[in-house]
Amino acid sequence: MIIIIQCRDRVGLVSGISGALAQAGINIISMDEYVDKTENRFFVRVEAEAPASRLLDESQLRPILPDDAIITINPLPEKKIVVLVTKEYHCLADILVRNYFKTLGATVSAVIGNHDVLQDICKRFDIPFHYISHEQLSKPEFEEAVGDVIDTYQPDFVVLAKFMRILSPTFVARFIRRIINIHHSFLPAFIGANPYRQAHERGVKLIGATAHYVTNDLDEGPIIAQQTIPVHHGFTAQDMMKAGREIETAVLAKALRLVLHDRVFVYKNRTVIFE
Repeated sequence: MIIIIQCRDRVGLVSGISGALAQAGINIISMDEYVDKTENRFFVRVEAEAPASRLLDESQLRPILPDDAIITINPLPEKKIVVLVTKEYHCLADILVRNYFKTLGATVSAVIGNHDVLQDICKRFDIPFHYISHEQLSKPEFEEAVGDVIDTYQPDFVVLAKFMRILSPTFVARFIRRIINIHHSFLPAFIGANPYRQAHERGVKLIGATAHYVTNDLDEGPIIAQQTIPVHHGFTAQDMMKAGREIETAVLAKALRLVLHDRVFVYKNRTVIFE
């Protein structure tokens, strides 16, 4: 059982939560908490276990928490995800391998692509692939078609594994705080096509990647995970692209692990993460 709470801070919250769980016959395995003093905001993540006959609901915690408390009790932590792709395979391939060996922390319900390039690899892993081309549809029509397919699977999260389409506010609102994206960390310095070539021409000394929640502000949503590595003048644009893909894969994998294990709190445009 995982219990996550965020609320206004006040004295006695940890004691109150511990007492309520003890009274319910629930044993705490671990408890991580953090207080953002600037925002006067309290965050806590509890891992607990209880006999099958013992259940916990919000009504047992509400009396000891401030009235603005956001409580999530997740007795079944296994999640479902739908992955959106275009042509690049590296992030999707890693997700499919982890899903196959049951180390992802979720089940991949389906993959949706606006090109059919990655259909074969999904077939090899026995994952449904839905090809929805954007070329003959208006943007609203394309997004509605994609959203309708996503809805049939009722996923907990939608993962953009190098999905190269900018999503509208309407689509983002349909899956608010449920869309996770991976991109190179050059944004906004190197925007548009061929970021690694731009970085090579500029002579950068660091490359990296960022995983974040998708919001209406392009590539500015709450950050989940980041990583950089040093590069030097001997790196070609192709070398940077290869290294960048490896970082993107690693960062997205880390972000998914954190999110799928309920270790990420979002408040305003920031995250609190218990690793």
